[in-house]
Amino acid sequence: MLDHSDDAIKELIAKDAVRDRLFRYCRAVDRGDLEGLRDCYWPDATDDHGAINGPVENFLSWAADVIPVAKRGIHQIHNIILDIKPEGIASESYFTAYDLRPDEHGNLRQWLMMGRYIDWFIERDHEWRILKRLVVFDWVEELPLFDESEADRFGVRQPIGGRFPDDPIYNLP
Repeated sequence: MLDHSDDAIKELIAKDAVRDRLFRYCRAVDRGDLEGLRDCYWPDATDDHGAINGPVENFLSWAADVIPVAKRGIHQIHNIILDIKPEGIASESYFTAYDLRPDEHGNLRQWLMMGRYIDWFIERDHEWRILKRLVVFDWVEELPLFDESEADRFGVRQPIGGRFPDDPIYNLP
């Protein structure tokens, strides 16, 4: 039997808002939308992102340096498990990420990474954002680079995804 109580409906709305925020995080990273990325976190959030830890500003500063020079990125979220608690929502989201960007020496590298975002979401003023994030890496693999150009590889498969604000998603009304 379905529960149509006000509490059940509020839980569904909260879970949908958290899922939406997770998906928007991926878009912001992949499109290089730094303001969109900032909107995923509360200003007092923390992020443990492997080598970048502590206040979310540490991660956002790193992202501001790295994201603009990334050639291509695709982050996908799957297997989202949301547990509603009295103070917020605990979230475990599996991710797959492909990154094509220069390393610290300027050499182009391509990575496949898989893992989980372990997040603590809280609501403030009817808005759900991340207050605490732990990135757990379950798989990391460096992939070989392509020999041909993107134009040759993509061929007639156009348009090719772009960065903020030039990607087609930002041209919708």
